[in-house]
Amino acid sequence: MRQLDLFYRRPSKNTRDAMCRAAMNLKHMPGGRYEEVTAAEKSIINTTGHDHVKIVNSGNSAILAVMSTFKGKILIPDQGGWTGFKKMAEFLGIETKEVSTELGVMDAAVLAESIKNNSPEALFITSFAGYTAEQPVREIYEVCEDLGVTLVEDASGSLGDETGKLASGKHAHVIVASTGAPKTVNVGSGGFISTNDEKILGNAKNILKTLKSDPVTCAGITEEIKNASNVLTKTLEACEFLKKELKKEFDLEKDLVKKDVKNDMKKDFSKNILHADKRGINIAVSTDNPKKTGYELRKSLKVQGGGIVTVCPRYERIMADAVCIEIKNLDVKCLGHENLNEIIQIIKKTVVPETV
Repeated sequence: MRQLDLFYRRPSKNTRDAMCRAAMNLKHMPGGRYEEVTAAEKSIINTTGHDHVKIVNSGNSAILAVMSTFKGKILIPDQGGWTGFKKMAEFLGIETKEVSTELGVMDAAVLAESIKNNSPEALFITSFAGYTAEQPVREIYEVCEDLGVTLVEDASGSLGDETGKLASGKHAHVIVASTGAPKTVNVGSGGFISTNDEKILGNAKNILKTLKSDPVTCAGITEEIKNASNVLTKTLEACEFLKKELKKEFDLEKDLVKKDVKNDMKKDFSKNILHADKRGINIAVSTDNPKKTGYELRKSLKVQGGGIVTVCPRYERIMADAVCIEIKNLDVKCLGHENLNEIIQIIKKTVVPETV
């Protein structure tokens, strides 16, 4: 196998240049209203379709600020969410209840039953369950709307979705996102709140004063958000290709089992590709020994500037024995078919035992 040429996702050159210019802007005065902030807010409004935006210093700050406006229970998925949901609720003394999911993906009927049983004020979800599988956000929103629950969508991984299914103000009462590395809009830090409900921002006014973002980050957001659709589309396409081709490879392994292996010992490795039919920005592969598999994959899938292998069970991915290959962490320039085909062979060699 050839040496992979993989790079951790970085802001574009135009984004880095814009951030440098903002850092050298001598017009910045303490306490002033920076032009970079106004421009960034407009760019986010154009992306989400909401009327109001507040930029903060991180994605967790956005979650904290929004969550602080609720006093009653909140719902979160039982897996595939973000750890910040639990941590911020605990910090604020808010009770959380978990909604049962299918490896992170919510069912509208199950959600409706959970809402009726728990009477929550809000539901917090991520656009992609564990970054692996698209949530049915429109159906979830309709349930929340009908039952008087505020839907908060963490769209850190889905900004710029060309289908309009994710990160859309039409299907979420509130959108929060991180713009830190290596998110879809990646400027190294920052985050935002987007909503049509001005009361959310008004009720969080005091805490938002302590969570302000800086003009350098805002300058980066304005520039980098222009790339969001391309970054997301390329990442989704790469994951779809990987899932499809891995399933083919694993199906072939099942058919080419060694002659001396009994039929009852054959294993359908295609089932190892979790959420194989859903859009996602990483690949989750089940394995009997996640730690060993993760260790072997890290040795082969070396990335300049970071890593792309996550070992599960893990709440923010999947609560099952699996490894996740975080394609979302890679610069889109790495996502050509030559690299992807090499990744497929590495995963196959690591997951399928030679004895099979």
